[in-house]
Amino acid sequence: MVGFGYDVHRFKEGRPLILGGVEIAHTHGLDGHSDADVLCHAIADAVLGALGLADIGHYFPPGDPSCLNISSLKILEKAAELCATEGYRLVNIDSTLVAEAPKVLPHRDAMKANIGKALGLDPARVGIKATTNETMGFVGRREGIAAMAVALVERAG
Repeated sequence: MVGFGYDVHRFKEGRPLILGGVEIAHTHGLDGHSDADVLCHAIADAVLGALGLADIGHYFPPGDPSCLNISSLKILEKAAELCATEGYRLVNIDSTLVAEAPKVLPHRDAMKANIGKALGLDPARVGIKATTNETMGFVGRREGIAAMAVALVERAG
């Protein structure tokens, strides 16, 4: 079964930029109740979607004080736990970050390692690509970052 996830967060001054569980030097971070890791959020929603479950907001409500500044790697761990509970195993992830800046591919291996560890998946099965929006729209105007992901799960056993 396949699931698709999409997330977007706007930039905000005074916050760290976290993508794939890696802090990346940049002028702005992303705004959100959690650490606002747009990549992890898209991946979590892809896993949950493949299972036919509710999105991450159901499991980690944005107004819940216990979720304030939570690492999005914890969100991925929960998605992996739900996958196992439902009787499935994760096969692979493919994802794309859409941002004009900063350059994220130099951090790709660290992101793959973090995401793989959180999901119990070999990092070689975590695809991370990056592209720009060719200066169009909110991403092109450098107002935020978007991410898309697909997840493949299969019956365990």
